[in-house]
Amino acid sequence: MLRFTALIALALVYLASGITASPFAAPDSAIPQRRAGTCAQIRVRKEWRALTDVEKKGYINAVLCLQSRPATVAGRPAIRNRFDEFQATHIDLTDEVHQVGHFLAWHRHFITLFYNALRDECGYTGPMTYWNWSIDADNTKAMKDSVIYDPNTGFGGDGVPGTYTLPPDPNGQSSAFPGAYKGCVKTGPFVNQVVRLGPGKLVTEHCLVRGVDESSKTALKTTEVNRVMQQTPFEKFRTSLENGIGFGFGFGIHGGGHSAVGGEMLNPYSSPGDPLFYLHHANLDRIWWQWQKVDPSKRMFDISGPTTQRPPQVNITLDFMMTFTTLGPKVAVRDVMDASTEPSCFTYE
Repeated sequence: MLRFTALIALALVYLASGITASPFAAPDSAIPQRRAGTCAQIRVRKEWRALTDVEKKGYINAVLCLQSRPATVAGRPAIRNRFDEFQATHIDLTDEVHQVGHFLAWHRHFITLFYNALRDECGYTGPMTYWNWSIDADNTKAMKDSVIYDPNTGFGGDGVPGTYTLPPDPNGQSSAFPGAYKGCVKTGPFVNQVVRLGPGKLVTEHCLVRGVDESSKTALKTTEVNRVMQQTPFEKFRTSLENGIGFGFGFGIHGGGHSAVGGEMLNPYSSPGDPLFYLHHANLDRIWWQWQKVDPSKRMFDISGPTTQRPPQVNITLDFMMTFTTLGPKVAVRDVMDASTEPSCFTYE
């Protein structure tokens, strides 16, 4: 069984609201079809297995580079490097960008900003990549044996039991599911990574922690992705992708992907402390991109949902401005809806 208790707790953290029709759905007449800026180049995002070994090494080295470059943040000693800065932004904004209408739009631009940093600050010349976990979920092999966890051409393996202990949390700030924090990663390129933020909102210095959950395969199979893809309109699609389709769906592909890695990745706040966060959310974005491409005239600019988790709530619009703290300026939802325009400029292979 999937980490059911932990995932339901995660749903409560995110204030999951189900997939029924929402009062925040925007009427079709309110959806303008305006394109953002024209791209000088459209970059192709590729699945991790489609990268050459040279490209894989280049991507990993660029992530390590971000973990060594000084942060631009002032006044927060725990944020030492650029990688920390991305994690801090997600921690700061978690309650503002989950269970809201711009969940997918915000994460799309967050991934774009991360990729831009890899290229512009660390000289990465390869494609942004994603992890299609359905390939592994459909396979008879164990999830821990996925090529994504390869110590030489991947991101290192599972956590080693007995190598990590959760810190004290007297004020309930960790949002940690103890069973997911199996132990420190002891193989691969991130063996020496120091995670200074998390679990949750805590500030603690620790190793990269994982806890691969084999039962997560149930939620990540192609059949489950297809169920999400069949949901219309956008309101049902976005809530199905983020929350799952009923309890029988095992919490769905969003939570299932986080659970497949476990450890820090299953933390609703500090999950970007694991480099696999970006590949997981790039795959979720790919699924949204595919859903949009089914009927671009209706779906490309289809947006709905509340702008906040809690009342008073208002309908989201394409003009809603999303914040990214120190990572970059605010961006309107409409400007990231079409990935083939600025500031996104990408397609998926």
